[in-house]
Amino acid sequence: MRRLGLVSLVLLLFLPSCSRKETTGLFSDSKPLVVGMDLSYPPFETINAEGKPSGISVDLAHSLGESLHRQVRIESIPFTGLIPSLLTGKIDLILSSMTDTAEREKTISFSDPYLKIGLSLLAAKKSSLSGCKDLDQSGRTFAVRQGTTAQVWAQENLRLAKTLVLDKESSAVLEVVQGKVDGFLYDQMSVWKNQQEHPAETIALLEPLQSESWAIGLRPGDTELREQVNRFIKSFRESGGFERLGNLYLRDQKEAFTKAGIPFYF
Repeated sequence: MRRLGLVSLVLLLFLPSCSRKETTGLFSDSKPLVVGMDLSYPPFETINAEGKPSGISVDLAHSLGESLHRQVRIESIPFTGLIPSLLTGKIDLILSSMTDTAEREKTISFSDPYLKIGLSLLAAKKSSLSGCKDLDQSGRTFAVRQGTTAQVWAQENLRLAKTLVLDKESSAVLEVVQGKVDGFLYDQMSVWKNQQEHPAETIALLEPLQSESWAIGLRPGDTELREQVNRFIKSFRESGGFERLGNLYLRDQKEAFTKAGIPFYF
């Protein structure tokens, strides 16, 4: 009985050690990888029913952390505050459906692209819009989200039409649904999703106004981290990681885009 008790005691001491190893063994003792996201853009960046970060970008961030053997901490930051937070060192990188643009490259650097998409239009059904040629006309108003490439496109291309700048996607969609604006300029996947949710009031004009690439934002001097991120993106794509995320979160969009003959790159 005494020997049995000693064996039991050893096992009890050993099991918790194994458990700790299972939960932390993937990670080194290096500091956490702090990832900035605007958690208001489902299904890429959002908050789930338990109040935790969720979505494609969240899963992607944790996969990146595993490849770097670093714990991941996600910081929820409004989209317009992401670049300042990166430059001041509050976060290590931006993974928040951010388009790599020449203007942004003046202040930050980007990884290789991980998704290609087009800028399109969620149009009010009662408007007479049928395509890109109808946009820049007197008397029309289009909603854009602050800090996005849609806002830049509108500033550069809409001379006669007015632009309403809003800070939330939901607010812009509501303007369209209520017929207060002619349309909402945003990415193709979100336009399609919002049209599905409001079929009686909206039309999805998915012909791209311009093509865009999403990438991970980094500080210009973080060349080592950028190289690590690029290696991860390449490996993750080759192993089918992006395909799995697309099938998990975007299956309906992928099927709809395929039927419509619209390229879907992820």
